[in-house]
Amino acid sequence: MTRMSMVKALNSGLRLALEDDPKVVLMGEDIGRLGGVFRVTEGLQKDFGEGRVMDTPLAESAIVGTAIGLTFRGFRPVVEIQFDGFVYPAYDQIVSQVAKLHFRSRGRVRMPIVIRIPYGGGIGAVEHHSESPEAQFALTAGLKVVSCADPNDAHWMIQQAIASDDPVVFMEPKRRYWETGEVDLAGPAAPLWSSRIVRPGRDATLVTYGPMVKTCLDSARAAEADGLDLEVIDLRTLSPLDLAPVVESVRRTGHAVVVHEAARTLGLGAEVAARIGEECFYSLESPVQRVTGYDMPYPPSRTEHDFLPGLDRILDAVDRARAY
Repeated sequence: MTRMSMVKALNSGLRLALEDDPKVVLMGEDIGRLGGVFRVTEGLQKDFGEGRVMDTPLAESAIVGTAIGLTFRGFRPVVEIQFDGFVYPAYDQIVSQVAKLHFRSRGRVRMPIVIRIPYGGGIGAVEHHSESPEAQFALTAGLKVVSCADPNDAHWMIQQAIASDDPVVFMEPKRRYWETGEVDLAGPAAPLWSSRIVRPGRDATLVTYGPMVKTCLDSARAAEADGLDLEVIDLRTLSPLDLAPVVESVRRTGHAVVVHEAARTLGLGAEVAARIGEECFYSLESPVQRVTGYDMPYPPSRTEHDFLPGLDRILDAVDRARAY
């Protein structure tokens, strides 16, 4: 086991992918000489050259469009979108071409593209730098969407995503970039398209992903003071959803609380709550609760902590569920 930050874990995973397959190329704004604004790609251009780690113009649509063309020549492009709010100029390319070319060609064309998106708030950033657009990609058929939550998953999931023949939108919780954790460099890695229980419990189930996994774990530890034993599940894959561990858990606990940073209306929590209702109707002792961001544009940084789900809001939802 090696202790490292999520940034270093992603860098290590990208390095291994570049070493393993000469057709893997990295593309993005300032990812080469600078190493990316978060330094995720630091040192990779120096070691692999400008033909493998490419600085691009500030043109997200052109970046993704070029990546699409590269796949026709057998390459496996890994595209970095510098910040979540900058992905929208490339949205048409992603949902109209990346997501659909395999289906349109009846399987003759593969799109092994990974689109890395640092997402979410909590870093005091300016406007357009703290978005949570994951649901907009998860509802698009043809795209796989995953989100790592800790350094070990970051190290392994980025390699698995690059090895996939399907296009993957890879969501990286930027507020967790500098937090450290143990990384098992020897593996084996958990399957990419799977959720996992990160804390077992018996009294209620917290279902979350990405930046909110740590927040839910903190909430579960705080709940121990009140004698509550909360189970925490990290979804990891947002499309396709792996809800088997969630269903099994809710059937035991009888209560479910879904937590994410993105807005409440039509967020991932709505789909998860609906599926829990379908599968666990006779086991639920209360309606599924949701703790989310608010239905509004992301606020100025000085008030973002009032917007983001926190320990108090999560525990309040648990109390509401258990008092029902």
